[in-house]
Amino acid sequence: MEKATPNLGLIEKYFADFTPEQLEQFGALGPLYADWNSKINVISRKDINQLYKNHILHSLAIAAAFPFPPGSTVIDIGTGGGFPGIPLAIFYPEIEFLLVDSINKKLTVVKEISRAIGLTNVTTRHTRVEDIKDQKFHYAVSRAVAPLADLWRWSRPLLLKRASEGEYTASGLICLKGGDLAREIAESGVKPRILEVHDLFQEDYFLEKYLLYVHR
Repeated sequence: MEKATPNLGLIEKYFADFTPEQLEQFGALGPLYADWNSKINVISRKDINQLYKNHILHSLAIAAAFPFPPGSTVIDIGTGGGFPGIPLAIFYPEIEFLLVDSINKKLTVVKEISRAIGLTNVTTRHTRVEDIKDQKFHYAVSRAVAPLADLWRWSRPLLLKRASEGEYTASGLICLKGGDLAREIAESGVKPRILEVHDLFQEDYFLEKYLLYVHR
């Protein structure tokens, strides 16, 4: 089994007030992902030892910047092995998450890890997001799955109309991106709010990584 070293200290460096259950759930992710990744490759083999920084903390940037109101519903587009959806579902046990991917074996990992840590607020759906016609959500989240233009085209029909005028209580698309985004944003036809992840988490890994928010 590939080795993954749990590093809750890194998570607790930036977040406080987790319950013992949440800490146990975050702590369990390291060995669970190492085990599953040896069977179904959902994380780069060279990246598995950096799971807590590169994947879990990175996913939690969304929670740090965009606090979801209780009762919200969230769709994770192209969740892959469960990022950002699983870390966010641990962070927000009172919020319902639908994790969607077109590759069923990746959802097997998501379902088994969710079951193993006792997540009751995660469901999965094996489909392409553009084929979802029967549900609406307050937020869509995604991590480096597709260009912003596609993410917005797919997510906009699924988003509820703005519930309030508050900047982050409005429904919308929140995606994690990296690198030079000027062309991608210009081609998207939208004007997202852009936040630097390094402003939230002062780790070198997060340099030139961004959060993009497009409100509904």
